[in-house]
Amino acid sequence: MTVSRRAVITGLGAITSIGQDVPSFWSAALAGKNGIAKFTNCDPAGQEVTFGGEVRDFDPLACIEAREARRLDRFTQFSLASTEQAVRESGIDFRSLPDPYRAGVIIGTGVGGLSEMEVQVARLLRGGPCKVSPFLIPKLMANAAAGNVAIRYGLRGPNLDVTTACASATHAIGEAMRLIRHGIADVVITGGSEAAITPIGVAGFANMKALSMRNDDPATASRPFDKDRDGFVIGEGAGSLILEEYEHARKRGAPLYAEVAGYAATCDAYHITAPDPEGRVAAHTMRLALQDASISPQNVSYISTHSPGTPPGDAMECAAIRLLFGERAKQPPVSALKSMIGHALGASGALSVIACACSIRDSKVHPTINHFTDDPACDVDCVPNAARELSVNVALSNAFGFGGHNASLVLTKIN
Repeated sequence: MTVSRRAVITGLGAITSIGQDVPSFWSAALAGKNGIAKFTNCDPAGQEVTFGGEVRDFDPLACIEAREARRLDRFTQFSLASTEQAVRESGIDFRSLPDPYRAGVIIGTGVGGLSEMEVQVARLLRGGPCKVSPFLIPKLMANAAAGNVAIRYGLRGPNLDVTTACASATHAIGEAMRLIRHGIADVVITGGSEAAITPIGVAGFANMKALSMRNDDPATASRPFDKDRDGFVIGEGAGSLILEEYEHARKRGAPLYAEVAGYAATCDAYHITAPDPEGRVAAHTMRLALQDASISPQNVSYISTHSPGTPPGDAMECAAIRLLFGERAKQPPVSALKSMIGHALGASGALSVIACACSIRDSKVHPTINHFTDDPACDVDCVPNAARELSVNVALSNAFGFGGHNASLVLTKIN
């Protein structure tokens, strides 16, 4: 298709277990810093899994008034904090926009306010219905992050929550790009947020045998592509991006990270939690995203993979890469952010895109840490254990979620 309106990234914000802003997150990722340790916020009593990628020492009062913070679930607090960073870096003054209906918000989350749900169910069981907080619904609803961000900045354009499990943020960014491309909006705040490290969240994933059980060695538990990987490590956090129409951004002298040039969304239609092991639909998703960007697979510089560290998930994605790239499957370096921060579920795609944008800017790609033993089923160049200098002109970012939800984004260097 012919695209005249281009969506570019003008601001980034991040809350993660290895850094609570983009500079600290990115420097830690390049250094291969491990952000996974024993739980401090989640009571491990009776849990089969006692570790994760928690955001430690997060202070919501740094950007949210105390009274407001009490009325927000942790995932919304994360989103407001990362969005404030992105808005500040972008330098955009939303109050000066001539039309607030041309600015929107699309934020993804896989779970929403799980912590608030747990707290209020406990109050219900202890004291009856009268003890349930009147703020339960506005705190737990999945669209709370998108709604509160719009309220803070007075944005009256399209406002959406995307909830497609681990693909949520990637879908959100792709749909934000479409709003700009099709002339519906000039600026969109987008990304994802998640705070599902709670007793019931951990127990649910553990009991379905999705999580790594390396309680004795949390630091090396997340092992994407490694032969001895045994499940993903639950994480949390948020990533926010300011997407802006290129000419709109250029006229105001905004910083330009990269262009979101292609997007595709599909469904495996195979199983509610397991991926299609052949990787056919995942490969088709990447192919469609590249076609949307009018880019050939041979021009891909780098892939930020979904790679959760589960035996079937990583093998499927590598099979998809082989299907798409053929004999060139080992040439584009790929790396797994989850090896350092765990799986931040609905926020993970936003953090992947932020890493891609930084790679394009800095000509560096972060490593996949904890790579000890090669797996023939994952025969890719996973940038093992050390960052690499690499000129990145075209980056792919993948996300695959329970339900068979697939999403791929293409980021390109702005010429």
